[in-house]
Amino acid sequence: MGPISRFAVNKPWIAIGAWVIILIAIFGGASKFAGAYNDSFSLPNTESTTAQEILQSKFGDMASNANANIVFSPATGTIEQPAVKTAMESLAAQVQSIGSVATVETPYQPGAAMRGLARPNGEVGRMQVTFKVPDDEVPVTDVRQLVSDVQAANSDEIAVGVGGQIVDFAGGEPPASEGIGILVAIVILLILFGSIIAAGLPILTALIGLSAGISLVTLAANFVNIATFGPTLAAMIGLGVGIDYALFVINRYRQAVLAGREPKEAAIEAVNTAGRAVVFAGITVVIALGGLFVLGLSFMNGLAIGAGITVITVMFTAVTLLPAVLSLLGRKAFAWRMPWARKPKATPEGRGFASYGNGLQKRPWLYGGLAFLFMVILAIPMFEMRSGFPDAGGRPESNTTRVAYDLTTEGFGAGANGPFLVVVEMPNAESVPAANELSQKLAATPGVAVATPVVPGTPSITPDGKAAIIQVQPTTGPQDVATSELLDNLRQNVIPAATAGTGLTAYIGGSTAIVEDFSQVLSDALPLFLAVVVGLGFLVLVLLFRSLVIPLTAALTALLSFGAALGVTVFVFQMGNLTSLFGVTGTGPILPFLPIMLFSILFGLSMDYQVFLVSRMQEEWSRTKDNRVAVRRGLGGSGRVVAAAAAIMFSVFISFVFGDDTTIKMFGLALAVAIALDAFVIRLVMVPSLMTVLGSANWYLPGWLQKILPEVHIESEEEAAEIADIEDADVVDGEASPVASQEPPAK
Repeated sequence: MGPISRFAVNKPWIAIGAWVIILIAIFGGASKFAGAYNDSFSLPNTESTTAQEILQSKFGDMASNANANIVFSPATGTIEQPAVKTAMESLAAQVQSIGSVATVETPYQPGAAMRGLARPNGEVGRMQVTFKVPDDEVPVTDVRQLVSDVQAANSDEIAVGVGGQIVDFAGGEPPASEGIGILVAIVILLILFGSIIAAGLPILTALIGLSAGISLVTLAANFVNIATFGPTLAAMIGLGVGIDYALFVINRYRQAVLAGREPKEAAIEAVNTAGRAVVFAGITVVIALGGLFVLGLSFMNGLAIGAGITVITVMFTAVTLLPAVLSLLGRKAFAWRMPWARKPKATPEGRGFASYGNGLQKRPWLYGGLAFLFMVILAIPMFEMRSGFPDAGGRPESNTTRVAYDLTTEGFGAGANGPFLVVVEMPNAESVPAANELSQKLAATPGVAVATPVVPGTPSITPDGKAAIIQVQPTTGPQDVATSELLDNLRQNVIPAATAGTGLTAYIGGSTAIVEDFSQVLSDALPLFLAVVVGLGFLVLVLLFRSLVIPLTAALTALLSFGAALGVTVFVFQMGNLTSLFGVTGTGPILPFLPIMLFSILFGLSMDYQVFLVSRMQEEWSRTKDNRVAVRRGLGGSGRVVAAAAAIMFSVFISFVFGDDTTIKMFGLALAVAIALDAFVIRLVMVPSLMTVLGSANWYLPGWLQKILPEVHIESEEEAAEIADIEDADVVDGEASPVASQEPPAK
């Protein structure tokens, strides 16, 4: 990226023009060739997948097509009241007219009671909506039309809701609360730079890169499965790292101007130093996200691709578009100064963090030990974590899927929100009695509310009598621990015992079983994933820092941040603590893919801060060979900007907690807590303390590795020495140098 960045500085108008053309092409392509998002995923070698395959092969496509349930209940009386019947039949006709809807079964049709479409007392009814295609092929516009029709029918007289996997994961627009994160970021940048222009540039740069990235993600959806919440997740990550990357470049530009450089020279220095660090940091994040591919799940691949594309685009804007703009603005990049920044500073910048580092080094064991103990305490709830997809019971009471969930629970029992589908393969039609006996044994199992019989001539059995479906409804809801235990008992004990010697084979599928299998697949893959991501990150940092101890410290402390962030997430979302503070309306298991996504994102971002902080220490070590001085000056040179960057990213992530989507809320809190802990406790307390204790061992590298590893510098030695000399004079002598203590004038 070096030559391209330097070209952008030397030929800024050409670089900006090229960006305008690129953006027009990206936005135009995305508007014309936008792909569709979907939440489908396959789980190889799992029982639920086998059940789904048998359903499709034995019962045809309709058995595997998407479906939804419209549940309704009048405020008084029964569903048979003429006004209620008229309203619901009208709604059924509206839904039937949606293009991808195949059938709508209502409780007013013959045989409705046998199909379980009405509560025996008539107070609650439901309509079964079956689509013409599987979940991943239903147009999002059709799902939203279904939801809109149901919401329009909901009133004080009749409560109406719609549920089902296709509705639960229909997705929506990013939460408006992200604007709060941007406002907080602006405030932090104004405090840091004291200039409206300088504060606005990182925001503008990040938004341009983010817009391009999300558009490319839309195009990528034509080729890979990207979940409906994927763009929101990508926006969350892209906005945070985009502002951070631009912040590092502008801060280094400002330092170079303070050191007496002309604006173009300062811009060149910024891209040669902070620009290199940004590229390296971006690559580290992409590598961490790339670790998701070892899981072998297209669902996770799509999330990795979406987030990775966004990180790359914001990285490109930070090292090409931003330097071009800085080259054009010159010292005007620091114009429109705030009142508190109009007078020269009495003390040099960075002295505060250098003094902090000096105090930290006096008692490194104490401060490092307290930081470690604090992180371990926060991580304790992690060991109680249960995996699963949050159901509609955790959504706001006014949400249409929550209405459907509550009415289903009221009318048909909690287990009706997530029944098991037992798919039975039989040798021939003579095996139907054995299948019925299996159904009876399932129904008699503790924890089972009802198991449907196998009746020839009904849609639950094939005409040749070689396959049947038994619907098993638990007494407990999908998220209940007892439901998971029941599933395990049925698979491990009840079904094997009931089918022994009968020639029957039975597999449990359905949404609840799929979620359990998904959780197990990810749990089994987690050790390999961690080994790949941590191993690759370790090797990259060995190359950069020419050390074995520093990369090992970085990797192990990232694991500590991961455990603490996961512990806090479990404490809030699963255990139900502090829910009112974060607007959490229900508790339940933790998303099965959250730990893996959290670690991949956190590891990449924590390595970013490690790079920005320790690279300055490395250059000081190269100059002085004094570890304590290197650590202290590294904190003085980079501590302030790392703290500001982390505060900005925290504000962006935490803003997503206050939306309505449970998935995004959970990710927002986990990432916000992870970044805050990793930056302020790990990178700014524990790592400097540990590096002080380890001394020169930090920089140990075997001789044979020194010979074969190439030298990689984030900063050139000349530039590092000049800035370090200024900071050294400021901190050690306690006097502000005339260059460092003045702000760059705006001409």
